[in-house]
Amino acid sequence: MTFLEIWIRQFWQSVVKWIFRIYYQRVDDKSKRISSYLSPRPTSVNYHFTRQCNYKCGFCFHTAKSSFVLPLEEAMRGLRLLHEAGMEKINFSGGEPFIHQKGRYLGQLVQFCKRELGLASVSIVSNGSLITEDWFIRFGEYLDILAVSCDSFKVETNHLIGRHRNGNKIQTGDEGSEHLESLERVRGWCRDYRVAFKINSVINVHNVDEDMNSQIHQLNPVRWKVFQCLLIGGENQGEEALRNAEKLVISDQQFETFLQRHSGVACLVPESNIKMRNSYLILDERMRFLDCTNGQKTPSPSLLDVGVEAAIHWSGFDEEMFFQRGGKYTWSKSDMSPSLLEW
Repeated sequence: MTFLEIWIRQFWQSVVKWIFRIYYQRVDDKSKRISSYLSPRPTSVNYHFTRQCNYKCGFCFHTAKSSFVLPLEEAMRGLRLLHEAGMEKINFSGGEPFIHQKGRYLGQLVQFCKRELGLASVSIVSNGSLITEDWFIRFGEYLDILAVSCDSFKVETNHLIGRHRNGNKIQTGDEGSEHLESLERVRGWCRDYRVAFKINSVINVHNVDEDMNSQIHQLNPVRWKVFQCLLIGGENQGEEALRNAEKLVISDQQFETFLQRHSGVACLVPESNIKMRNSYLILDERMRFLDCTNGQKTPSPSLLDVGVEAAIHWSGFDEEMFFQRGGKYTWSKSDMSPSLLEW
């Protein structure tokens, strides 16, 4: 083969490679656009960074199956990736989020999300028992909403549910009222440090007949989230579960009766099993999205390894139900009426 023939052959090989490279680049760009279109946007994310808790609620659906917590820098890297993908609101939960490093780790994440990332809303769900005023002094300005879990205003009912610190020890007198005292104390700090106060309640066989109207009106939360007790395989149902909530579940009709009893509470936001199961973007302690569509929590690859867009495809997230249940609301305290923060 002559030099000229070799040159012509190499020239055409280069042309063909160039054409294929352009073609596949266009296909790849189109695929990315389609993927981006099909992927749900992580508008609101619930990050359960720890599974550890000092309470033993019988219906808990995110139990202490691991003691792992990401290094702070890695957690911040993941939160930044979520922000870049469109996250507007982050909710920190557990387990009990104030249990790790006595709330310091949580406070640093709250501060980072508000001050560094500039998120519209930063919120926490806690049982309230480990929160201190010092935490509010240091980190309160960066927090929009604090939700305290309270399922009953009766000491005996809280004991039956497991919402107390001392495991299976029966509590009486002042000791038994500790959770309700924590609720009142945290409510006061929320007022003093201008943090929107919210209450979460899980309705189950032990509290389904309770009338909470007067207590909720007195506490006056910005939102009262009322959940129907939900079974999740491997968490509170099945042989591998650390809890057995099957004896705590209620029927749809029982849940509806509870809602009707409290229909005069304007801030009540009800969530049945159907609304709740797939309408949350849940991240576990390794920043894996948890898919609950099959009645259990199936983890995605960690977004720290594959990115948000790839990981979120494994989330089972029902974005339509998220908006249908009122998942997006006035969640930044800067947009709230001053009366909601100065009650």
